[in-house]
Amino acid sequence: MTGSGAPLQAVLFDMDGTLIDSERLWGTAESAAAASLGGEWTAQDHRRNIGGAAAAVARYMIERAGVDADAHAVAARLQAEFARLLAGGAEPRPGAKELVARVAGSGVPSALVTSTQRALVGSAIGAIGVDSFDVSVAGDEVGANKPDPAPYLTAARLLGADPARCVAFEDSEVGVASALAAGCTTVAVVDQVGFTPGGRLHVLETLEGVDLDWVGSLVAA
Repeated sequence: MTGSGAPLQAVLFDMDGTLIDSERLWGTAESAAAASLGGEWTAQDHRRNIGGAAAAVARYMIERAGVDADAHAVAARLQAEFARLLAGGAEPRPGAKELVARVAGSGVPSALVTSTQRALVGSAIGAIGVDSFDVSVAGDEVGANKPDPAPYLTAARLLGADPARCVAFEDSEVGVASALAAGCTTVAVVDQVGFTPGGRLHVLETLEGVDLDWVGSLVAA
């Protein structure tokens, strides 16, 4: 399944909520940052911002709190709180470590594509290892973040792959939108958001048991 003429040219993975069980940590960090602004942070607010870059979440948080605050400072506070919580570790989601290892050992190139900033990526993905991927694209390394297609287009370009021959794994609405807009066949792994399969979008409850034959069949079809 490798080579420029092969149906499957690369596998692209989102991180938070897809490979690691970190969305709950983000929710706790968001609540703390919102409280520092004198605002509330509900489960609905968290779901609305799943997969978003820290700067975008900070802008939403400031508007929600109705205060005058610097978005960069709020984003920094949010990331610092997430980093503190992350010190306790983020567990891989079921089947994630095994699937990444299968891809890494297959000869099919892979990329980690996350909205999380580079400084936090290594510790966040620690249980799986950033070295398990041929390249990684962090949220502060692209001109526009998810749902813009830029992160996935960047990853495909770095791997020399045609996005139409890439399979992306995601868990959030903004992430799925980003991957689909880039032209990737996309697999949504249900975490806190539900999806309806159709077209180039496929839906899984878990990554357990997923193998490269199945992944390759998605683009071969």
